[in-house]
Amino acid sequence: PFDERYEQEASRKLVFSELYEASKQTKNPWVFEPEYPGKSRIFDGRTGDPFEQPVLIGKSYILKLIHQVDEKIHGRSTGPYSLVTQQPVRGRAKQGGQRIGEMEVWALEGFGVAHI
Repeated sequence: PFDERYEQEASRKLVFSELYEASKQTKNPWVFEPEYPGKSRIFDGRTGDPFEQPVLIGKSYILKLIHQVDEKIHGRSTGPYSLVTQQPVRGRAKQGGQRIGEMEVWALEGFGVAHI
C-alpha cells in the first residue's frame, strides 16, 4: 500500500538512499549492498562457505510487557452457567469458563467424546 500510494517502489528507494548515505558517512562500503540492501553475507565458521542467503544484522530491542501474568491468569473448575445457552458465563470477573461452539462440539464428537 505504501508503494502504490506515493509512487512505484517508494519504500525500496527510501531504504536504498538511507543505506547509501550511511555507507558514505561511515566510509564502510559493506553497509550498502545494492544486491541485498541492509543485509550482509555471513560465513560458516567450520567450513568457511558462505550461507545461501544474506542475513540482517542489528540490535534487537526487547521491551517488558505492560500487563502482568498474575493479574491476567484465570482458571475454574465449577462456576455459574448461562440459563439460555447452558454454557459458562463470559469473563474473568464473572468467574467465567471456556465456552464451546457448535463446530467444536462436532470436532469433539468426531473423536468419540462421550460427555461434553
